[in-house]
Amino acid sequence: MNIPSIEMTSGLEMPLLGLGTWRLTGKECVETVRVALELGYRHLDTADAYGNHREVGAGIRGFDRGDLFITSKVPPELLRYDDVILTCERNLIELHIEYLDLYLIHWPNPELPMAPTFEALAALVQQGKVRSIGVSNFTTSRLEEALDTSPVPICTNQVEFHPLLYQTDLMRYCRSRDVVVTAYAPLGRQKALQHPTVVEVAGEYGKTPAQICLRWLL
Repeated sequence: MNIPSIEMTSGLEMPLLGLGTWRLTGKECVETVRVALELGYRHLDTADAYGNHREVGAGIRGFDRGDLFITSKVPPELLRYDDVILTCERNLIELHIEYLDLYLIHWPNPELPMAPTFEALAALVQQGKVRSIGVSNFTTSRLEEALDTSPVPICTNQVEFHPLLYQTDLMRYCRSRDVVVTAYAPLGRQKALQHPTVVEVAGEYGKTPAQICLRWLL
């Protein structure tokens, strides 16, 4: 499976399809990661809140780290400067890797100023522990504030995005600021797979509803 990639503002190439590991734990997580990599996936998405870094790390063992693109996220309650640094360092130990390709703010925290968070993320980039940074679940207004605050490029905004939740205004804004939109829940938490239009188009093209949803996103 040859998965195309997109160049982010950091200059790093990100594979357009990735394996999300939310709710994957234990042996199931390890085996799922291994099978995905054997099938051709190279982008793996995890988060501190998922509690599965060690399993993801076990799943990638034996694969060339240079071929992989690994994303993780710092939770909203740990966005103070020192907390961001310590969380990232712990995440790297848990994953048993030396750097993250992409590190995201998992959710915004309106109770904390953005500047110290992005200063910490910039420090991690400078130290080589993170190659690119981004955000997740940011609205247009929050993203605009973040872009004006961060000393390093914000490469992506990971949000729920699928045929049943077409966030056109947010997408247009991200494009205007060279921020890649990363879609989570790409199948609409399975609901898009039963939508009459998706089912109809799948029948016309001889594809599965899931393939139609992913192709629409691409």
